[in-house]
Amino acid sequence: MPTVAKGDGMRGLAVFISDIRNCKSKEAEQKRINKELANIRSKFKGDKTLDGYNKKKYVCKLLFIFLLGHDIDFGHMEAVNLLSSNKYTEKQIGYLFISVLVNTDSALIRLIIQAIKNDLEARHPVHICLALQCIANIGSKEMAEALTKEIPKLIVSGETIDAVKQSACLCLLRLFRTSPETVPPGEWTQRVGHLLNDQHLGVVTSATSLIHTLAQKTPEDFKPCVQLAISRLSRIVTSSYTDLQDYTYYFVPAPWLSVKLLRLLQVYPPPEDPALRGRLNECLETILNKAQEPPKSKKVQHSNAKNAVLFEAINLIIHHDTEPSLLVRACNQLGQFLQHRETNLRYLALESMCLLASSEFSHEAVKKHMDTVITALKTERDVSVRQRAVDLLYGMCDKSNAEEIVAEMLSYLETADYSIREEMVLKVAILAEKYPVDYTWYVDTILNLIRIAGDYVSDEVWYRVIQIVINRDDVQGYAAKVVFEALQAPACHENMVKVGGYILGEFGNLIAGDQRSSPMVQFQLLHSKYHLCSAPTRGLLLSTYIKFINLFPEIKGQLQDVLRNNNNLQNADAELQQRAIEYLQLSTVASQDVLATVLEEMPPFPERESSILAKLKKKKPNVSDIEVVKEGKKSSNPPTLNNSAANTPEATPASAPVPVMAAAPAPAPVQSASDDLLGLSAGPAAAAPVTNNFAAPAAPAGGGGLLVDVFDTPPAQNNVSTALAPQAEENFFNMPSGETAPSGDASATELDGRFAIKNNGVLFENELLQIGVKAEYKGNLGRLGLFYGNKTSYPFQFFTPTVSCPGELASAMNVQTKPLDVNTVEGGAQVQQIINVECIADFVDAPILSIKFSYSGSMQQINLMLPVMLNKFFEPVEMDATSFFNRWKQLSRRPGQEEQKIFKASFPINSDTSRTKLLGFGFGLLDGVDPNPDNFVGAGIIKAQSSQVGCLLRLEPNMQAQMYRLTLRTSSKSVTTRLADLLLKLF
Repeated sequence: MPTVAKGDGMRGLAVFISDIRNCKSKEAEQKRINKELANIRSKFKGDKTLDGYNKKKYVCKLLFIFLLGHDIDFGHMEAVNLLSSNKYTEKQIGYLFISVLVNTDSALIRLIIQAIKNDLEARHPVHICLALQCIANIGSKEMAEALTKEIPKLIVSGETIDAVKQSACLCLLRLFRTSPETVPPGEWTQRVGHLLNDQHLGVVTSATSLIHTLAQKTPEDFKPCVQLAISRLSRIVTSSYTDLQDYTYYFVPAPWLSVKLLRLLQVYPPPEDPALRGRLNECLETILNKAQEPPKSKKVQHSNAKNAVLFEAINLIIHHDTEPSLLVRACNQLGQFLQHRETNLRYLALESMCLLASSEFSHEAVKKHMDTVITALKTERDVSVRQRAVDLLYGMCDKSNAEEIVAEMLSYLETADYSIREEMVLKVAILAEKYPVDYTWYVDTILNLIRIAGDYVSDEVWYRVIQIVINRDDVQGYAAKVVFEALQAPACHENMVKVGGYILGEFGNLIAGDQRSSPMVQFQLLHSKYHLCSAPTRGLLLSTYIKFINLFPEIKGQLQDVLRNNNNLQNADAELQQRAIEYLQLSTVASQDVLATVLEEMPPFPERESSILAKLKKKKPNVSDIEVVKEGKKSSNPPTLNNSAANTPEATPASAPVPVMAAAPAPAPVQSASDDLLGLSAGPAAAAPVTNNFAAPAAPAGGGGLLVDVFDTPPAQNNVSTALAPQAEENFFNMPSGETAPSGDASATELDGRFAIKNNGVLFENELLQIGVKAEYKGNLGRLGLFYGNKTSYPFQFFTPTVSCPGELASAMNVQTKPLDVNTVEGGAQVQQIINVECIADFVDAPILSIKFSYSGSMQQINLMLPVMLNKFFEPVEMDATSFFNRWKQLSRRPGQEEQKIFKASFPINSDTSRTKLLGFGFGLLDGVDPNPDNFVGAGIIKAQSSQVGCLLRLEPNMQAQMYRLTLRTSSKSVTTRLADLLLKLF
C-alpha cells in the first residue's frame, strides 16, 4: 500500500475528534457536531474551488459523525467526486464513504458504477483493488449486472498481479452469492481452475473458495479441477514436497487452503482414475497418520489447525464411502476424541461419527464405542454434546444392540434436558418399532415412554402403537392387560388414557374373564379419569363406552347413564354433546345385531410410512438424512414391525383411529396438524398456505427397513398426498391408487401418472421445497395454479421458476407464465404462480418447469414436467348406440385410426375403479351401448385450436384371466397412439 504523503494527516479531523472526546455531556457533543455540520455544508455549497484534500477531510468528518450514530443527508456527491482523484488517499476515502453510507437504490449508483469501471480499466493495481473491495462491500444486483463481465477478465488475465487476482476472486464470489444469475458462464470458467496451481497462497485460497461455490451450482464445468485439487493437496500434505512450506501455521503447512481443497473434493464423487484415487487416498492416510503424531506445539493454534484439516479429511472419507480401511481408521481416530478434554473436539467427534454410523463399512467400528457414548450421555456438562450423543446412539442402533440402547435412552430420559426430550421420545419410538425384540417389548417400551415423558409424546407416537396392536392379533390381549395395569397408577398421563381407552374399547373383552379386570372394573377405571381429561380425550372415551355396550351388554345400563348425564348431553363442547346424544340413541334404538355390525372391531390398517419418522425429519433434517443414507447403503436391513403390507391398489383407505367411525358422523374437532388423525403428513404445519387443497406428501413408503404408517390422508379425498420421484414414467402410471411416490430430487423430470386422471395434488416434495398444483381446463384452454412452499425455517433467495416448451411442443402449445411478485420465499411461507396454457395441436411431451433458488448460500435447481397431458383437453360426448356404432365403423377405414392392446392387468380388476379412471381421463361413458354389461364404452373430443379429434373407446375386462383388451379409434393417428399409451399405464 502507498505511503501516506506529508500533509495527509488531516489535522482538522484530529482536532474535531479530540473536541468530541472532550465533551462533558451529550448536549455538548450534539452542539459541536451541529456546528461542524453547518461548517461542512457551507464549504460544500459556497466554495466551488474546494481542493481534493479538503473534500477528503470533510468527507472523513461526515463519516466519523455517521459512525457516532447521527444521520448524514449530504456529502454523497463530494464522495463520488473523490473517486475520480488520482491520489490513493482521496480515492480510498471516497470508496470508504460510499461503502458505508450509500444505499443500493441510491440515485448515485450509476455514477458510482461508471467510476468503478474507469478504475477497473485503468490498470493501476491499487485503484483496481479499491474498486473491487467497494463492489464486494455493496454487492447490489445492479452492480453485479454491470460489472460481472469485467471481473472474470481480471482473474484469468496473465497481466494481473497476485493481489488483484485475489481481490477479483473474492469479489466475484460475493456477487455470485448475491445474484447467481448475473455471473455469466464462459471460457473463463475453464481457465480459472489453473489458479489452483498458483504459487501465491492468497490467490490459490481465494480461487479455491470461488471454484467450490461455483461447482456446487454447475459441477460439470469445474470437474477438471478435481485433478488439480488432488495434486495441490498432495504437494501440501506430503513431506517429500516443499510446496507452500513457507506458509506454515504453527507447524501445519497451509491448513486453511487444505481445508478448502478438501471441501471442494466433497462436491464430486471419488475419482474414476485409479492413479488419481490412489494419490488422494495417500493424502488422506497421511493426514490420519499425522493426527497420531505427538503435537509439535502446546499452543491451541497448532491443535486447531491440525484438527481442522483432520475433520475435513474425515468428512471427505465419509462422503466417498468407498474405502473400508480409511473409514475404520477415521472411526478409530474419532473414538480417541470422545474422551478428549476439549468440549469442541468431543462435539465434532460425535457429529462425525453420526455420519460414519450410516456406512456399512464403518458401522460395526462405530458400535464398539457404544459404552463411551452412553457415558458421555450421562456425564457431559454441555447439553449440545449430550444431544450429539443421542444422535450417535440413534445412528449406531441395529437389531443387535437395540434393546440396550433403548433402555439407556429411556433411563436418561427421566433426567434429560427439556430441550432434547421431544426429540429423544421420537427416536426411542422409532428404534423400538424398527428393531423390536418382539411385539410385547415394543408395547412395553412405548407405554414406558408415555409414563416417563408423557408431555413430550406426540399424537403420532400413540397412533403408531394402536395401529400395530390392531394389526397384530398375537399382541392384542397382552396390550389390553398392560394398559389396564398402567391405568391403575394414581398419576396417569392423558396420553396413557387415550391409549388405554382405545385398546380396551377394541380388546377389553380379551381380559374380561379375570374378575380383577371385569367389564365393570374396566369401565370404572376409565371413567375415573374422565373428568381430568381434555375434550378430545373425553370424546374418545365416549366412543370407548359405546364400544363397551357392544362388548359387554351386562353393563349397558351404567354406560347409558353416563351418556345420559347432563354434563354430556348439555356440554358446552358441541362435539361431546353430539357424541353423547348420538351414541345414546344408537344404543337405545338399534338391535343387538345392528349394534354389533356398526361397532365391530376395527379392521387392520393398510401400511404407510411412519408419521413418527416424518416428524423427526421435520424437526431435525440432518439426522433424518442419516437415516435415509443408512437405509440405502446397508446390505441387509432389519424388518420393521409391519413389513407385510397389502399392496393392492384398491385397498380401503386408512380410517382414523377412532373406536367408532360409523357411529360418529361428526368427527372430533381438529386441534392442530398432529391432532388430525386423517391428515398426518411429513409437511410443515407452520407454513401459511394460500390454499387448503394440498396435503404434504408422506415420505417414501417402500423399501426394506423404512417405517410405515396408516395415518395418512385417504386417496379418496381431494388433498391426495402424491410426490414426484426420480423414476421412469411407467412406474408412476403403474403405481396403485392411494400409494405415495417417493420424494424427488433436483434431477427428476418425469410426470406422476396419477395426474392423468386428476388435476390437484402435490407435484414435488423434498426436504426443502413442496410444490402443489391445482388445475382447471375448458376446451383447448387450461389454467394451472402452482404453490411453492418453503418447508425450512430459512428463506429461499433468488427464487426463479421458469416454464419452457421443448422441441416440437413449442408449436403445439402456447404457455403464458405470470412471474412471481417476490424473489424471496420466507421460511415456512408459500407463494402462488398462475400458468395459462393453450392447446394448438396434439402433442406428446409436457412443458418443463425449471426452479432455481439459493438456500443457505448454495444454489438449488429442480426440473419437473408440468402435469399437462393431451387428455386434459378432452371433452366427454353423449351418444346413443346407433350413432356410436356408425362412427365406430367410419373410424376403421384409414390406417392408424385404430389402436388395440391386449395386456395383463397391473392392478386387480374392479368395475367401480375402472369407471372412475375412465371418467377422470375425460371420456363420457355410454351405458347400455355394449351388449356385455362388464365392458366399458366411451366417447370424447380432443379440443385443439387447429383441429378437433373425435375419440371412441371400448375396454373389455376379463376377470378370470385378469386381462384387458383396449380398443381405441380416433381420426388422428398420433392422437390414437398417445391416448392408448396413457390408458395402457392406468390399467
